[in-house]
Amino acid sequence: MKILMVCLGNICRSPLAEGILQAKLDIRKHQVDSAGTAAYHVGNPPDPRSIAVAYKHGIDIHAQKARQFTSNDFEYFDRIYVMDRSNYQNVIRLAANDQQKQKVALLRISEEVPDPYYGGDDGFEKVFQMIDQACSIVANQIQDE
Repeated sequence: MKILMVCLGNICRSPLAEGILQAKLDIRKHQVDSAGTAAYHVGNPPDPRSIAVAYKHGIDIHAQKARQFTSNDFEYFDRIYVMDRSNYQNVIRLAANDQQKQKVALLRISEEVPDPYYGGDDGFEKVFQMIDQACSIVANQIQDE
């Protein structure tokens, strides 16, 4: 299965989600990637605070490079998880049909994953914990299929 994690700039939340979910799945059977709905940081590595919080939890995301979500991602990926409703709307706008729209879901059903970019380091830890919990649920669902 191919899973894509999406946030706004692809330097804070979605790189964490990519790294966390990769750590929970058999990478011989599943592929995880990430993208942003905006092109602000294309080609850049994740935010140093995301790299640091991931490393603190034993996950290395430093080699990731930001890229922008494109309509081609609907064809390649089986599931697309977005961090918040704004990202959801931006991704859904690019869908060509209902089948593509059905691939898209909020990573956390009950609430959004807030963008920690303008906050302090503690915000990155809180976001890591939110994403980690959500990725555990996603990994269990995928492995049960």
